[in-house]
Amino acid sequence: MKKYSVITILFLMTVKMWGQEVDLPQYINHMADNPFLISPSYAGIGSGLQVRLNGVSQWIGVKDAPDTQSLTVEARLAERFGGGLTLFNDRNGFTTQKGARLSLASHLILSDVYDSFLSFGLSYSFIQFNINTDQNNTPQVVPNLALNSSNFDISMLYRFGRFAISGNVVNLLDKKIDNFSTGEPEVLRRYSVYTNYNFRINRDTELEPSAFVEYFEASGRSRTDMNVKLRKRIRDGYVWGGVSYTFLNDQFFTPNAIAPLFGIKKDKFYISYGFSITTNEVIGFNNGTHMVTLGFDYDRRPSLARCTRKMIMF
Repeated sequence: MKKYSVITILFLMTVKMWGQEVDLPQYINHMADNPFLISPSYAGIGSGLQVRLNGVSQWIGVKDAPDTQSLTVEARLAERFGGGLTLFNDRNGFTTQKGARLSLASHLILSDVYDSFLSFGLSYSFIQFNINTDQNNTPQVVPNLALNSSNFDISMLYRFGRFAISGNVVNLLDKKIDNFSTGEPEVLRRYSVYTNYNFRINRDTELEPSAFVEYFEASGRSRTDMNVKLRKRIRDGYVWGGVSYTFLNDQFFTPNAIAPLFGIKKDKFYISYGFSITTNEVIGFNNGTHMVTLGFDYDRRPSLARCTRKMIMF
């Protein structure tokens, strides 16, 4: 068991280091009513403009632990089209990553009788990766390193009533390796599937189970998040609570992290908080991972096209 725990730690650290160069790290930010972070095909579904500011601090108590901030803005641009922008800053020890992602989405109606819709999303990302060598403790002089890269993501989303499933491919292009030693991965593609279903318990309450599966082509490793949320209507908004359960797929149902979350939306404003408890050997060296999300929602007139309307209560 100890052997598998060590492997788990090394895998997560490796994924994080690769993510430093190529993408915004995926945590549980999408749980804060923001699936656009996972799939650009969600852009424009809803009645207006949605802004989310996320802050994630991993492994509190560990020096130079990963810390990430992101800002997402997504909105309906036309009756059947949406767009969004993501800005992010990620720090892990002496490495930092800053970037921007621009997304566009198109939505189609598959049936005039049923609420059956198909959406396609495309994203372009620009990322700057930096290594700070000022505290190099060897006699060798090592200059600071800064690399710029661009890449593309594609996604597809299918919705039928209260059911939704999206497939996503992140980083379509391989990386050009010029300044790194042998062993640096060239294949950056990451595949993910996100699915959820919304159960209406009564006119004021809904339950939403969901799952997020992620596969890394370079390493052949994958992980799964299983989530559940309960929303309750209040005056001019709603409150929600939930839990996220993460495990590596080659260690089926051996938990790697458990995260309780809760939030509230009041009028146009949104706030949520999550606390992730790591269950592997890292637990003895840190005080958990914390996530805070602040948001603002601006409603416009509903779209004339059903494919850009939300088919859920909240």
